[in-house]
Order: sequence, then structure tokens, then C-alpha cells
Amino acid sequence: MEKIRVWDRPVRIFHWGLVAAVTAAYLTSEDAESPHQWAGYFALALIAFRIVWGFVGSPHARFADFVPRPATLIDYVGRLARGREPRHLGHNPAAAVMVVFLMAMVATIGTTGWLMTTDWGWGSEILEEVHGLAVNLTLGAIALHVAAAIFESVRHHENLILSMLTGYKRR
Repeated sequence: MEKIRVWDRPVRIFHWGLVAAVTAAYLTSEDAESPHQWAGYFALALIAFRIVWGFVGSPHARFADFVPRPATLIDYVGRLARGREPRHLGHNPAAAVMVVFLMAMVATIGTTGWLMTTDWGWGSEILEEVHGLAVNLTLGAIALHVAAAIFESVRHHENLILSMLTGYKRR
């Protein structure tokens, strides 16, 4: 079976680094001091890097390659509902929307967390509520993301988790 590199090293480092940062931030959330904050700052740095890489990176890393138009997403979801969705070498349209959503949520979590450490945001109930809501939405989205990766792996006979480790998928 012929394989092709799809996920470049920077994308894979971003992905697994973000998994580590979000996990560390979540596990240290009761102690909002150093470990929690540094995990959040690391997550923000990863998001900033990924935004840049989304414009200058390898072909499958570029937003122009995978962020779908609304009509493309609607068509894909309709095909998915009928069990006739096509396999995509890079992100499928639904996965692409999930990538953008997760990046936006992690950026929201990190930004609100940082703002709560400033004189301006210290003690702000609104920032705390937005921070908590974004965390909860992100946890739900992560669960959906993992379930969808498993579903698509089974459906298309391809280990997507392994491909995010190695960078390769079947052609």
C-alpha cells in the first residue's frame, strides 16, 4: 500500500503539544498558579504558531487547503448522514470546522485566563464565566473530535490517530 505524507512535523507537534497543554491545564485547574498558567500560555503560543503555519506551511497545513465553504460543508454532512461521505486525504470538511472551532476555543480559554491575571480582569465574573464556558465547550468538542477520528478510522479503514503520529496516510 502506497503512503503519502499528509501531516508535516510542525502540524503534528502542534497537535500533540496542544493535547499536552490542554491536558496539563485541565489537570492543574484547581491550582491556578504556575503550572496551570504556563500550560495556558504554551497553548496560546501553539495557537499563534498554527495560525501563522496555516498561511505559510505545507499544502495540507494551509487553511486554504482545508477550511470549507459553507456549501461544501453542507454537502459533506449530507453525504455523511447517508453513509456516502468521501474519504479525504487531508481534513474532511467537518473535521476542518472542528479544527477551527477548537483553535478558537483554546484561544478564548487562554486569553480569558490571561486577562484574569491582569489588573483589568482580576476578579471579573464575566471573564470567569466565559473561561469556564469555553472550557466546557472545548471538552465536549474534544470528545466529539476523538469519537469522529475513531469513526472515520473504522469507516475508511485507516488509523487516523497513527497518521497524526507518523504524518502518513494511504494514498
